[in-house]
Amino acid sequence: MNNIFAERLKKAMEQKNMKQIDLVKKAAEQGVKLGKSHVSQYLSGKTTPRSEILNFLATTLGVETEWLKGTDVSVDTLKETNEAGIQMENMKFDYNYNNMKENTRETVEEVQVREFKKSSKLNNVLYDVRGPVVEEAARMENAGTQVLKLNIGNPAPFGFRTPDEVIYDMRQQLTECEGYSPAKGLFSARKAIMQYAQLKKLPNVSIEDIYTGNGVSELINLCMSALLDNGDEILIPSPDYPLWTACATLAGGKAVHYICDEQAEWYPDMDDIRKKITSRTKAIVIINPNNPTGALYPREVLQQIVDIAREHHLIIFSDEIYDRLVMDGAEHISIASMAPDLFCVTFSGLSKSHMIAGFRIGWMILSGNKAVAKDYIEGIKMLSNMRLCSNVPAQSIVQTALGGHQSVESYIVPGGRIYEQREFIYNALTDIPGITAVKPKAAFYMFPKIDTKKFNIVNDEKFALDLLKEKKILLVHGGGFNWHQPDHFRVVYLPRIEVLKEAAGKIRDFLEYYQQEI
Repeated sequence: MNNIFAERLKKAMEQKNMKQIDLVKKAAEQGVKLGKSHVSQYLSGKTTPRSEILNFLATTLGVETEWLKGTDVSVDTLKETNEAGIQMENMKFDYNYNNMKENTRETVEEVQVREFKKSSKLNNVLYDVRGPVVEEAARMENAGTQVLKLNIGNPAPFGFRTPDEVIYDMRQQLTECEGYSPAKGLFSARKAIMQYAQLKKLPNVSIEDIYTGNGVSELINLCMSALLDNGDEILIPSPDYPLWTACATLAGGKAVHYICDEQAEWYPDMDDIRKKITSRTKAIVIINPNNPTGALYPREVLQQIVDIAREHHLIIFSDEIYDRLVMDGAEHISIASMAPDLFCVTFSGLSKSHMIAGFRIGWMILSGNKAVAKDYIEGIKMLSNMRLCSNVPAQSIVQTALGGHQSVESYIVPGGRIYEQREFIYNALTDIPGITAVKPKAAFYMFPKIDTKKFNIVNDEKFALDLLKEKKILLVHGGGFNWHQPDHFRVVYLPRIEVLKEAAGKIRDFLEYYQQEI
């Protein structure tokens, strides 16, 4: 009977084009305990399943239970089965069964299918800059569709090249970069960063206060992990660069979002910040110049943040990766330069200013009142040591990049690519009925507002997905930056004007007929 069941199971699986793993997955979905070892035993004719497993198999494979079991075969037919063959099969089964019991302690009847799920710490984490809409874009590309990507600030694909001098110097030093560097980074890199900090007027900075990282992202993660205990709170802007919220959450902390006010050039709302400070608040994050809005904070705004941090004894974390991409003759001011009595951590790097995002080289500078953060700094050192060091070849070009000709300066003045592309996309999008925007002053992002009533938009991720499917344009919706109204999206204006012109035209066409279906 076992052999008949095995043959029929095999035949039914072939007809359904199912493999063993397909049956196991189906069983797991329905809460049926069925392991791959069970199915192997059934197919080899060594055993037959219990009634509930038999019923599951018959239903899944679309056959009658009695047929699969073999009970429709006559007694005479069974008698014709070769007796020696049966004995041999029984001997094989006895051997395999005993061997299995001895080595794995599993029984043929019961094997628990174990599922591995993501950590619950990820439940409140998002990173939609590379999220679900991006995954759909990747699927479309794999199917042969061309997608215009305006979702990520990656300069290289849009023709921004690393300065030749930087590439030359890295090649010259490559053979000297085969080993680990000190955990904080190469002396030459940290010395150049320290001198840059002096130009930015950061107080009380020595070379020991400089840490290099695999981009700023790694250092943000390191700082949050070293600072936050479960339940600690940290003030983060909304909209934000979502890595800040993600890292704070993964560290066990609570990201408390203060509002940046679109009606006030996207500057932080000081009253909202004050309302959200509690006894558990440890720090405040600012992103200046801002991603995703392109805002640049003037001295008076920074002074108000310093005053609040001073009053409530907060650490200031300042993300300044776009500090050299400032337009319209404006000046970037490092907030740490205004707070010598507070502990500040300032982040920057070369990914944007030198168009070398793929090299992954960033840094952080500890400044001001380090005495109040002595134990925290020990934690930073510990985590920095644990990852051994950051990318050494990329560190080797920091001195060249910071000390030589700043090629980015030609991009951000009238006639330069970034400046002219900003002018074009701002005018083109705000000319579309139902779209408004604050003109960005820095970086290469804009955060336009959509008239949700006009287009019946209640889900901004669906808006981004619909635009992708209809017009093959990839944007990030406002919710991807922890903005809690479905009325914004971010545009990256790195592509050349002719590409931006095509994109703006398609967005205009799309919005002429778009009404979101609920």
